[in-house]
Amino acid sequence: MRVFHPWLVAASIGLLAACGGTEQLSDNGGAPAPVAGEFKLVEATVSDVHAAMAAGSLSCVDLVQGYLDRITAYDRQGPELNSVIVVNPDALSEAANLDAAYAAGGLTGPLHCAPVLLKDNFDAAGLVTSAGATALDNAMPPDDAFSVAGIRANGGIILGKANMDEFAFGFVGSSSMGGLVHNPYDPTRGAGGSSSGSGASVAASLTMFATGSDTGGSIRVPSSVGGLIGIRPSLRLVSQDGILPLAHFQDVGGPMCRTVRDCALLLDAMVGYDAGSGSGQYNEPTTRPEDGATLVASADAYAALTGVPPSFADALDDNALQGARIGVVRDLFGSNAEVIAVVDAALAAMTAAGATVEDVVIEDLADITGYSSVSRWEFRDHLTEYLMSWSSDEDSHLRSFEAVLASGGYENDSLFVLALDALSGTTREFDPTYLENVQERGPFVRARLFAALNHETLDGTPLGAPYDALVYPSIQGLAAAAGSSPPTGSNNRLSPFSGFPAISMPAGMAATEPALPVGMELLGREFDEAGLLRLAYAYEQLAQGLDGLGRSAPTFTPELE
Repeated sequence: MRVFHPWLVAASIGLLAACGGTEQLSDNGGAPAPVAGEFKLVEATVSDVHAAMAAGSLSCVDLVQGYLDRITAYDRQGPELNSVIVVNPDALSEAANLDAAYAAGGLTGPLHCAPVLLKDNFDAAGLVTSAGATALDNAMPPDDAFSVAGIRANGGIILGKANMDEFAFGFVGSSSMGGLVHNPYDPTRGAGGSSSGSGASVAASLTMFATGSDTGGSIRVPSSVGGLIGIRPSLRLVSQDGILPLAHFQDVGGPMCRTVRDCALLLDAMVGYDAGSGSGQYNEPTTRPEDGATLVASADAYAALTGVPPSFADALDDNALQGARIGVVRDLFGSNAEVIAVVDAALAAMTAAGATVEDVVIEDLADITGYSSVSRWEFRDHLTEYLMSWSSDEDSHLRSFEAVLASGGYENDSLFVLALDALSGTTREFDPTYLENVQERGPFVRARLFAALNHETLDGTPLGAPYDALVYPSIQGLAAAAGSSPPTGSNNRLSPFSGFPAISMPAGMAATEPALPVGMELLGREFDEAGLLRLAYAYEQLAQGLDGLGRSAPTFTPELE
């Protein structure tokens, strides 16, 4: 049933009045933009957009204006999602340029005119990178992050910057720049974190795509509570260049989308060899330069290491569940009955589709999840390195962690974390807990996850046929009340502690009022993003015809009338 909210009518009327009815003026010399007609932005995909453009019923300017209208109606009005910090002032002119290029020669790339919101720790030329903190509200890097440059090169439009947990510190989703992000499925609940604005904006169709960064769950947690596909890639796959760091040893950027194919297209654009010294693309897994890690030397070496296919999107297969083997990690299911019921129903559907789905035990799981994130030791120096990476002559931005701490330009809740980071960052090379987590943790965790995936004991004794992936709930509960962290459990730790890729995908909807998404996470071997995407895509296609499974759009942000 379609739900209408009283404020929606007022928002729609206001937008129509502001735009002069249905005809909107673009940034192309005052000429009327083509009218989108019946094109629906809610749940729209890249394929939908390109089909409408081919039919002559949609322009890029129309599409971008439509998302800007939805941001106006839903982000600071109506449910007040607070998911967007700033929109790109050049978005409409860039859209007009893409329309001209399309008229001259067709699509400029697989992401032609796909609007992307960047988590506000990704650099984009011409836009501030604040990490959500007012202390950095004038920090304007001179160029794009490596992954952002890839998005533009594939035809994408940077729509603006998404709100986030300040400095990517937590899972609440609040910052001094953007306020508290609300969940579009129930605005009294939170959107997770730290990529909270990215998750809420994509879930509410305020943008087509968003980027997130994940140090310990910051892509997958908001994707879970937002009913999204969220990919934490293998640790060395996506360059760290131009992403304001929390901890380089665990940081990775990735896509957040409503469909698997769209996420595969965005990942295609974000990956690639980066010859820069800040790429984080090392030959050795889970190893610091201080401990001997060496940078990959060439594009050929990167290709040999990662095995990246020509296109993740082209490798998708809706029959991938047939014959697949999936290991279920019951020890990570928690006790929430609604989460368990939805994930069990999803696993039953996979089994009916031809997959072998059976329980698996990860040896020493308690010891694995007992390790620590290294962010409190690394943030101090890594933030300073980032802020020193460009001159302050033009923007006068703060250039050190100490200057940020002294400025007071952040929420009160961040002060304790910053003070702890200041202390821990000065002693990390003498701290046994830090050294344990950067030297011992990786080999320990990887060996046990390899054993589980290979379905063998630690000494290599086979227990049965290997698994293609492990599966468990992305988090152990549902979206929490706004201002609170969701119940993540330890589920988000396996991927960052091993460097293996993980995808959170919508298992289905809990029988709550209103209905809330339940996410499940697929974990695979290092650099097997293609395999995980195939499994996720096959489940997505299967779930579309099954009641209560897969993704459903939120009712609080419907199509503007």
